[in-house]
Amino acid sequence: MPTKKWLKLCLSKEKKEAGVLNFIFCSDEYLRSLNIKYLKRAYLTDVIAFPHPEPDFLEIRSCSSISGDVFVSIERVKENKKKYNTIFAEELKRIMVHGCLHLIGFKDESKAEKKIMREKENTYIKLKTN
Repeated sequence: MPTKKWLKLCLSKEKKEAGVLNFIFCSDEYLRSLNIKYLKRAYLTDVIAFPHPEPDFLEIRSCSSISGDVFVSIERVKENKKKYNTIFAEELKRIMVHGCLHLIGFKDESKAEKKIMREKENTYIKLKTN
C-alpha cells in the first residue's frame, strides 16, 4: 500500500515536499458531484485535486512544497485495477501520485500532457522505499 515515505520520495523526484496533503477516499457519486460543481464536468473521474489557496501566484511557482486536498474514488480504483490488469495497491499509488502531479501543476488535457503524466506515474509506482 502507498505510504507517506513512498509519497515523499515521489515528491522529492519533482523537487517538492509535502505540505498539508489530505487524501479523501470517497464514492463515484460524491466525486462526480465535485466534478460537476467545481469543474463543470458531468462525468465520473478517479481523482480530483484542489490546491490549498496561496497568497500570491509567484509564491506558488517558487514554493518547494505542495498542499491540497486529493479526492479519490475507491470505486474507480477498483475498476481501473481490472482495466489495467494490476493490483489494488498499485492502482491506488497511481491515482494518488496523479493527484499530486496535478497539485504540482501538471495537466492531462492533451495527448502529450497525458503521456508525460502516465510516464511519471509509471516511474513513481515502481519506486521502492527502504
